[in-house]
Amino acid sequence: MKELERSLGAVSVIAISMSSMLGSGIFVLPGLAAAKTGPSVWLAYVLAGLCVFPAAACKAELATAMPTSGGTYVYIDRIFGPLAGTVAGMALWLSMLMKSAFALVGFGTYLIALSDLPVKPTASVLLVAIMALNVLGVQKVGKAQTAVVFVAVVVLIGLIGFGVGDIERENLRGGLVHGPGGLLAATGFVFVAYNGVTKVAAIAEEVKNPERNIPLGMLGSLFFVVILYAALALTLVGVVPHEQLGTDLHPIYTLASRVGGRWVAAGAAVLGVITMTSMANSGLLAASRFPFAMARDRLLPDVLKDVHRRFLTPVPAILLTGITMMVALWLLDVERLAKMASGLVIMLFITVNLSVVVFRESGVHWYQPKYRSPLYPWLQAFGVLAGLALLVSLGPLVLFGASLVVIPGLGLFLFYGRRRTVRVGVVGQRARRAELLQGGPSSVRPEFSVEGNAPVVVALFGKEHSPEMVVELGAALADREKLQVLHLTEVPEQTLLDAALEEDVAVRSLRRRVMALGEDRAADIEFHAVLSRDLGQTVLSATAKVSCHWVVMEWRGRERDTLLPYNPIGWLINNLDANLAFYKDAGVRHVREILVYAEPGPHDALVVETANHLARLWRANVTMARFVADDAPQTSLQAERDYVGQLCHLCTAPTSELIVRGKNKIQALSALTAAYDLLVMSAPDVTLLRQIRGTDQDRIKARAGCSVLTVRTPRGRTHEAFAKLKAEAPVEQCRLPEYVAPNALSARVQVPNKDALFSYFAKMFAPVLGNVSMQDIDAALWERERTQNTSVGHGVALPHATINDAKRAYVGVFTTDKPVDYLGPDDQPVDVFFVTICPPSERQTHLQLLSRIAALSLKTNLLERLREAEDPEAMRRAIEECSTQIEA
Repeated sequence: MKELERSLGAVSVIAISMSSMLGSGIFVLPGLAAAKTGPSVWLAYVLAGLCVFPAAACKAELATAMPTSGGTYVYIDRIFGPLAGTVAGMALWLSMLMKSAFALVGFGTYLIALSDLPVKPTASVLLVAIMALNVLGVQKVGKAQTAVVFVAVVVLIGLIGFGVGDIERENLRGGLVHGPGGLLAATGFVFVAYNGVTKVAAIAEEVKNPERNIPLGMLGSLFFVVILYAALALTLVGVVPHEQLGTDLHPIYTLASRVGGRWVAAGAAVLGVITMTSMANSGLLAASRFPFAMARDRLLPDVLKDVHRRFLTPVPAILLTGITMMVALWLLDVERLAKMASGLVIMLFITVNLSVVVFRESGVHWYQPKYRSPLYPWLQAFGVLAGLALLVSLGPLVLFGASLVVIPGLGLFLFYGRRRTVRVGVVGQRARRAELLQGGPSSVRPEFSVEGNAPVVVALFGKEHSPEMVVELGAALADREKLQVLHLTEVPEQTLLDAALEEDVAVRSLRRRVMALGEDRAADIEFHAVLSRDLGQTVLSATAKVSCHWVVMEWRGRERDTLLPYNPIGWLINNLDANLAFYKDAGVRHVREILVYAEPGPHDALVVETANHLARLWRANVTMARFVADDAPQTSLQAERDYVGQLCHLCTAPTSELIVRGKNKIQALSALTAAYDLLVMSAPDVTLLRQIRGTDQDRIKARAGCSVLTVRTPRGRTHEAFAKLKAEAPVEQCRLPEYVAPNALSARVQVPNKDALFSYFAKMFAPVLGNVSMQDIDAALWERERTQNTSVGHGVALPHATINDAKRAYVGVFTTDKPVDYLGPDDQPVDVFFVTICPPSERQTHLQLLSRIAALSLKTNLLERLREAEDPEAMRRAIEECSTQIEA
């Protein structure tokens, strides 16, 4: 791959960043902004700078993680995929070149003060010179920028110094002429003055020592320019009444004439011409890198990624950008389009803030920035909210114009880039991907070869606290069958896989230790070091190929500077067709006492079966525990004792019961773990908000004094663990018809949505339970549903409620007139519902009922007959006849 020369140092980076801002934003806009807010225009510049700071800090972080040409385009493309990247790249390219063309036209207001030269022809000549300068080399651009910026800063500071003495206090009275709304409008209006602060990220590939020079250049130049703008605007409105500035398109010339007379004003006019030419220069420099980066990603023709052999610059990209600027210069109303493009830049700044959040929370391995933006995530939240407020202040015309700029990017991707790229971006990899689940193993291409079946796959993602203990746990779950150990390294799109094929020292050492562990434990272990661009796809491919029942990973919790717990495979973590085990190692090497904390729901059978299996293998004792608050009523205490007793009856290992009393469940259970070697719990599905806030299981794991194993079973396998326990400790079979409640059969129910459906279930069960209200039943159904969606596929769902006051277990069977959107992971609507209501003491019965329902659904035509039934009597007859059939 062709690369650009790294030739820009810190001084050049600061100069390019400052010159991207020093232009029309201060030479043209102050007068127009003063008409919106009056003497407080200096405050508008300060507020705009504060709104820019989050995006500048985030862009500095992104640039140090991905120091490559393209800047915002690259970041959005890597995060959201090539469609969003193409739109962003085209939008940024158009907005930058339009603003640069606007700068060339804008300098005409100062040129008129010096001569009668025609504006557009003169601007065209300057544009050709700028193109030649960029073609000759970016290092020469940096040197030219340095000189221009130095002179501009010195002159502007001089105007401030000489103008302070001429400030009239009367001119500064009145402050907010049009109130807070006027100040906000002015802030949005002058936001374009800082539009270039992050442009240096677009040429990050050409910066020496980027981890130092990029943050220093961006944030240092922003800090200095905010002070310069505010001081200059304050001096301007102090010397010239704001009423006279409302229509002034060359306010710096006006200030210079008031302070120093005609010759000083002429010098200021020359400075305005040169500075805005410099602004156009830096804009062309940054804008030309977007087609260069997009061509490297095969979203634009390959010719645009060519680099000149002698000058080491992307000549075709520079020429395309320059020619487009020329066309805009002659044909378009550049000022209006530049302002519209600024609205789009604000939208992109919002996206930059969000990009940092997505990168950090997704746990992408290769995202290792040398600089991290401070105050995460509050700084990013402020940047997003401030950007939205500024967009509103710019008005509907700017929002409409910005949306129109998106059209070329969409068209380019749909008609050109889509056929040439297969990337999906980090969000696409981590987010919901139904095509992987629906396609099955044949829809994914494994990056490695495995043979035979392996009931357990251990996934190592690097930086595990103790990978050997994770592997040893996997070997225990495999129970002398084959164990696949995958060491997964995520490789970014911009890195060739061939460049990372050689195993590093840490991986070779881990391979040796894992294989030695297999010899010591007489375990059949295969170790694969896998390079992957898509960890979710790789894990799914591996588990499908070996038909595994368990995927084992280390639990790492919430890492520094993140909101969510570490999750390298995203949405797929809740949708693998295998049990999941998350292990937190506390340094315990011999397990003799196992503490089990199971909760009624889809995972408790797996928790008990796993603990029972490990206890038999390691000859350990099992303690079944439940927490009851000190002020809980006696009925709750008895219900928990009954539930624990039911779980103990499912175990064949030595088992004891324990009811833990206290005021705080987390504190009581955490203190209890000091007497045990391993705690086994469930890992329920949780909402995004609960992940951010943290669950009780997370807090217990973080405080536990022993190792912790949390397990989760997929939706279609909730009864499998019970089947294993039943085989080891046989229990009496139950007949489904005996548990069907008299009034809990309904055919062709008409309900609009899931909420109304659960309310209907509660209404039907309320007379059956007698002393339990509809509201309590509905709440209990939703409490279970939040733990894990009860859809099991094939249009079937198994809603459940655990109710202390229920006398026994009940089953209700319902069909709907039209399938209901059940909000399940597979997006399939549901029209057949087996609803179970049980007290805690009937957990074993509940598991038997689930097992019986599964058998009837798979081995008979019960589902077909229920869907055809017109009334409850036909449903009852179908259940009875199918039950008799399977018993025979």
